[in-house]
Amino acid sequence: MELMEMKRRWMDVLFSFCLFFLIVTKFEGISAQIRYSIQEELRSGTAVGNVAKDLALDLGKLRERNLRVISGTKQDLFKVNSRDGVLSINQRIDREELCAKTVPCITNLKVVVENPLEMHQIIIEILDVNDNSPKFPEENYAMEVLESAVIGTRFQVEGAHDLDVGINSIHSYKMNHNQYFQLDTEDFGEEGKVPFLVLQRPLDREQTPQHWMLLTATDGGKPPKSGTMNITIKLSDINDNSPVCDQQKYVVTITENAPVGTFLLAINASDSDEGLNGMIEYSLRSKHPGPTSDLFDLNSETGKLTVKGQLNYEDRQIYELKVLAADKGSVSLSTQCIVVVKVEDINDNPPEIEITSLSSRIREDAAPGTVVALMGVTDLDSGVNGQVVCSLSDDIPFDLKPSPDGQSYSLITKDYLDKENTHMYNIKITAKDLGSPSLSSIKLIQVDVLDMNDNRPLFTESPYSFYVHENNKAGLPVFSVTATDADEGENAAVSYFLDRKSTGSSLTSFLNINEADGTVSALKSFDFESLKILKTFQFKVIATDSGTPSLSSNVTVNVFILDQNDNTPVILYPVSSNGSAEGVEEIPRNVNAGHLVTKVRAYDADIGYNGWLLFSLQEVTDHSLFGLDRYTGQIRTLRSFTETDEAEHKLVILVKDNGNVSLSATATVIVKLVEPKEAFSASDDKRATKNEEDNNMIFYLIITLGSVSLLFIISIIILIAMQCSKTTDYSSKYLQETNYDGTLCHSIQYRSGDKRYMLVGPRMSIGSTIVPGSHANTLVLPDRRKTSIEVRIYPLCFFSTRCCNSFIIYLFFFCGTEMYIFFCYFLDVLSDNFRKCKGRHQCYYSQCN
Repeated sequence: MELMEMKRRWMDVLFSFCLFFLIVTKFEGISAQIRYSIQEELRSGTAVGNVAKDLALDLGKLRERNLRVISGTKQDLFKVNSRDGVLSINQRIDREELCAKTVPCITNLKVVVENPLEMHQIIIEILDVNDNSPKFPEENYAMEVLESAVIGTRFQVEGAHDLDVGINSIHSYKMNHNQYFQLDTEDFGEEGKVPFLVLQRPLDREQTPQHWMLLTATDGGKPPKSGTMNITIKLSDINDNSPVCDQQKYVVTITENAPVGTFLLAINASDSDEGLNGMIEYSLRSKHPGPTSDLFDLNSETGKLTVKGQLNYEDRQIYELKVLAADKGSVSLSTQCIVVVKVEDINDNPPEIEITSLSSRIREDAAPGTVVALMGVTDLDSGVNGQVVCSLSDDIPFDLKPSPDGQSYSLITKDYLDKENTHMYNIKITAKDLGSPSLSSIKLIQVDVLDMNDNRPLFTESPYSFYVHENNKAGLPVFSVTATDADEGENAAVSYFLDRKSTGSSLTSFLNINEADGTVSALKSFDFESLKILKTFQFKVIATDSGTPSLSSNVTVNVFILDQNDNTPVILYPVSSNGSAEGVEEIPRNVNAGHLVTKVRAYDADIGYNGWLLFSLQEVTDHSLFGLDRYTGQIRTLRSFTETDEAEHKLVILVKDNGNVSLSATATVIVKLVEPKEAFSASDDKRATKNEEDNNMIFYLIITLGSVSLLFIISIIILIAMQCSKTTDYSSKYLQETNYDGTLCHSIQYRSGDKRYMLVGPRMSIGSTIVPGSHANTLVLPDRRKTSIEVRIYPLCFFSTRCCNSFIIYLFFFCGTEMYIFFCYFLDVLSDNFRKCKGRHQCYYSQCN
C-alpha cells in the first residue's frame, strides 16, 4: 500500500511538472487547455463539463471528427460523448487510491479530434471528500511504565492515520480523564500530529498496577469522523534507563538493482543498565503498514539492516523505517530511531511509444509537412534516464517534429511522395533514452500511398517505323503500338486513338486502331504499283489514360509500303501480237562477229530485285551463231556466217525477274540471213515501215497525252516551272546513276541526308549496299558525285537536262506506269534504240564525263 501511494505521489509530481511546462510554453499540436474540478466518489455518468463547447468545436461536425479522450493513466476514469461533447465519469474515482497524500490531485487527459487533426489538454483536479476515518495501527495498545518514572515524563503513543488530506485529515486527539497522565500532541510536519502521554503525578505500582485510557483521534471534516484506541499502561519495577541510539536519524542511499542481502547500515544503541535491563534487541516498525517489511531485514541482535527484496525506483523512491531499540529488562525500555533509505534510479526501463492518432493512407501529392500520426513518449525512469529522443531512418520522406516538452511527437512528411517509386512505407520509429547504457524501443507504422494520376502514357518506341507488304488483306491488323503508364488502376488504363486532325482524314480514312490494345488495321489493300497511295506515309497515335483528369501522349508512326513480286515481265520488243511476242530481224550474211542483231526490251512493274530482269536463251537453232547479253537483252553474232549456215534461225528468249518466286515471259525472234543487196532493199522497206509505225506510235502518244485533264497539265507545268527555277545541283534528291546499264527505264535514285538511295534495276553498281529493313528493295549507293560533270543533251530532248529529269520523275509518280512506258518508248523511237553514251543505254538523257 505504501509503495502504491509513493508511486502515485511521484506520478502526480510528474504530471504537475508537465502541467507547468504546458502553461509556460506553447505546445505544438495542442491548441487549448481546459481545467475542471470535481469531487471524488461521484457516481458513474456524472457530467464533468462540455468539452465541445469549451473548445468551441462545431457540434454538427462532432461525430465526423471522431472526438475521443486519451487518458494519461491505465484506467479509463472518464469518457466523452462523441455526439454532444459532454465529458462524464466512467467509473468510481477514489482520490486516495489515485493520488494518496499528493495535493493537489491532478489527472491529465488528451482530447483528440480529426479532420483537421487537433489535440487539446484537459486538466481535472480531484477534490477530497471526508470519506475516511482516522485509524490507529492497533485497537489495543499496551505499554509498560516504570513506577520510578518522574513527573513530566513523556511517553510517545502510536498516532492514528487518515487517508484524507487537508482539512479532512487528522485534526486533534483527545483522551478520557486520567489523574496520572495528560494528553499532549506535537506536530512532526510530514508525520502530522503525534500524541504523547505526560506523567502528571508519581506512580505507585502497589496501589495501581495498571491504567486504562481511551485515545480518540478526530479529523476536521464536516461532519467530523474519528477513531479510537485502547491504551493499557502496565507499571513495572525499576528499569530506569532506556536505550539510546547513536543517531536519531540514519540516511542511506542504494541503487534500485541492489541484490538481495546487500548491507545497508548497522543501528547502534546503548543502555546504561546492566544485565537484562542493558541488553538491547532491535526490531523494525514501519511507519505505514505494507510491503516495506518484506524489502528489508534487521538483525535483532546486531542491528544490521540488509536488503531482503527487490527494490524498484519507479514504485517508490524513499523508504522511511522505524527501528525500535528495547532492552530486555523486566520492564523493557525502548527508544525509536528513523532510517531513511533513498533508492537511486538506474536505466532499467525502456521508453514506450503510444500512437494517439494515425492516418494510415496518404495521397502521393500531399504537401510536405502533412501530419501522418501523433504519438506520446514516456519513460518510467527519471532524470537523464527518463529523457527520450525519437528518430527515423534517413531513407524515407518522413520526419519527426517534437513538442516543446519532448513528451510527444508529430510524424510529418518532409517531401512529396511517389506511388510509382514506393507504394507503401513501413516506418520504424526508434525511441532512445539518454541513460548509460541507453535503452530503446521500436514502433512500426505502416503508411499506404494513394495513387494519383501524375504519369502520362509512354510509348515503347518513338517514332515507330513499320514495313508493310503490298497486297495485304483489307481489315486485318498490320502492326500495333504499345504505351505503358506507371500509375495504377484506372490511372494506368490506356486507350489508343488516331490523331486525325494533325494527320488528315484522307490518310487516316483507310486506317483503324483498336482502342484497347493499339492494333492498327488497314481498311484497304495496298498496291505498290498503282501509286494511288503514297509508298510511305506518316500519322500520329494518341494514348490516353483513364485518370481524372486524364493524361495523354502521342507518337509518330512511319509506314513504308514494300513491293512484292506480283507482276510478270512485259515484253516491249518484239511487239506482242495475239498474246505472243514475236519479231523478225533480217541481217546481211556478210556481217562480222559481234554484230548487233536486235535488242529484246522488257519491263516489270515491280521494283528492286522483283523488277530486276535477266535474259536467257531458252531455245536456239545454233548456239555457235548467236549470243544474248543476260542483262541488256542484246542479241549479237558470235562469229561470221558461212555458206553452210541456214538462212533462218529461231531464237526463244526467256525473260524472268529475281523475285523469291520468279515470274517470267518469253519472246521469239526470227533471224533471217539475206544477201547484202537484199538486206539493203529490205532495210529501206523496213525503215519505211518503221517510220510509219513510229508515226503511228507518236500519234497514239499525242492522243494519250491530250486526254490528260487540263487541271493535271496546269499542275505539271507549275511543278516543272518550280523545278526549273532552282539552281542546277546534281546532288539533289533524285540522282541518275551513270554506271547503271539496266533494262528498267523507271529506276529512280534519291538522296536522304548523307546517303543516296536507289530503287534497284537489273544491274547494281559495285559497292552498293542494301538498306536494312528495306527487304532488298532499296540500295544505298556510295556517293560518287564529282565536282565537275559534263551533261550532254541530245538534240531530240527539247527540255534541259534538269527539266527532262524532273518531267520524267513527275510523269512516273503522277501519270502512272503506263504513261511512263509510253514516254520511254517515245524517246527510244526518237533516239534510235536509246541514245548511247560510252556504250550504256539511258532512258531520257545521258551524263558523259
